[in-house]
Amino acid sequence: MSANVDLNHRPEPDPILVEIADYVCQQPISSQLALDTARYCLLDTLGCGLLALRFPECTKHLGPIVAGTHVPHGARVPGTQLCLDPVKAAFDIGTLIRWLDYNDTWLAAEWGHPSDNLGGILATADWLSRTRIAEGKAPLTMHEVLVAMVKAHEIQGVLALENSFNRVGLDHVVLVKVASTAVVTHMLGGSRDQVIDALSQAWVDGQSLRTYRHAPNAGSRKSWAAGDATSRAVRLALITMKGEMGYPGVLSAPNWGFYDVLFKGNRFAVNQPFASYVMENVLFKISYPAEFHAQTAVECALKLHDEVKNRLDEIDRIELSTHESAIRIISKVGALNNPADRDHCLQYMVAVPLIFGRLVAEDYEDDVAADPRIDALRAKMQVQEDQTYSREYLEADKRSIANAIQIFYKDGSHSAKVEVAYPVGHQRRREEGIPLLLAKYRANLGTRFPAKRVEALYRLGQDKQALSSMPVNEFMDLLVI
Repeated sequence: MSANVDLNHRPEPDPILVEIADYVCQQPISSQLALDTARYCLLDTLGCGLLALRFPECTKHLGPIVAGTHVPHGARVPGTQLCLDPVKAAFDIGTLIRWLDYNDTWLAAEWGHPSDNLGGILATADWLSRTRIAEGKAPLTMHEVLVAMVKAHEIQGVLALENSFNRVGLDHVVLVKVASTAVVTHMLGGSRDQVIDALSQAWVDGQSLRTYRHAPNAGSRKSWAAGDATSRAVRLALITMKGEMGYPGVLSAPNWGFYDVLFKGNRFAVNQPFASYVMENVLFKISYPAEFHAQTAVECALKLHDEVKNRLDEIDRIELSTHESAIRIISKVGALNNPADRDHCLQYMVAVPLIFGRLVAEDYEDDVAADPRIDALRAKMQVQEDQTYSREYLEADKRSIANAIQIFYKDGSHSAKVEVAYPVGHQRRREEGIPLLLAKYRANLGTRFPAKRVEALYRLGQDKQALSSMPVNEFMDLLVI
């Protein structure tokens, strides 16, 4: 064959597209543990979004693209009076969820926050439910939302286990877009082939760079990137449902496919079936609004606060022992330019609790950051990798996120070395964590709703039968102010 022509033989769909579509369209979710965890995840994620409404830099992103737009049967945005088309509603809900870096986390070769997918899932489910009611049909129930959450978590999390997008410079929100696209297309009534087509559209998109997450360019886009990804997924699903074609070799096509263009020629490694593993083992961010690799470091710092709070000037150095991923993502020196920069700085997230005995969302704002003691402590910190921490971070039976801190004083004395391997939100500390998660949810509800509504929502969240059977539109109406 001549070298100056292409063989125009359309391939079969890339196997991973088929595997995901079969999972989404055909596999029931029977794990009660997964469904119970999804319910807690729903509550926690909504609470994170409600808390974010206190921050004007977040709320400026909310609302219709064109002011005054009216959307019949539109989706509601929790904590607001907004009624939007499902694409913009997905963006708004997803942005609220992620703004404070306080929702759930998944750590493996790739990192991410699987509950980011709730933006697309909730917006689509609410809009579909209201549209169905207008047509005389039954709405979706919250059980269907919980199942979609389990499946979106699983797709994002299993793809993240052995495939590092960050190492090729891509942001993890590509997996939000892929997972949301799959489950939303199915929610819209998409067939197996339509889910495959929609997934191909998600992969063929240009993907977000991680530029906005790292020094020296860290900025607020990292707080709306997931909202952007899950809303893009809804858009791609809607396009597909109108009959738009797919691209079966989107990943494997020589020269032009995702593998060759963006993944250094490597193919995805997926070595376990899609089931409910990720939701069952997801990490809840319960105690602190901090990037997850720093959660145990903050816990260590708080344990040392009483000892050091009156000896800050006596400190000679602070040794932070951590794992490789934390060093790669959040260890930084130099000026921190904005709240998004600060909540991705390991040293800042240790200094604040050492000084104040707390770490809350407001501690990333300019007024707190202006305290000169914070940068003085940052300058005394020495970050070092503990090879055991790095190894156990990736071991399937551990998945630790360990950090340790030891304080050395100018007089030659030192503190004990305080080490925490598993944060409160880890599966190994689930029994301890759930009551704290519920308390976090109740407190976050209280930032937006009066006491009577808080108690009603709190009780509903713990009644799994009542919540699961509730129509989505009725649930969302409870969250309107």
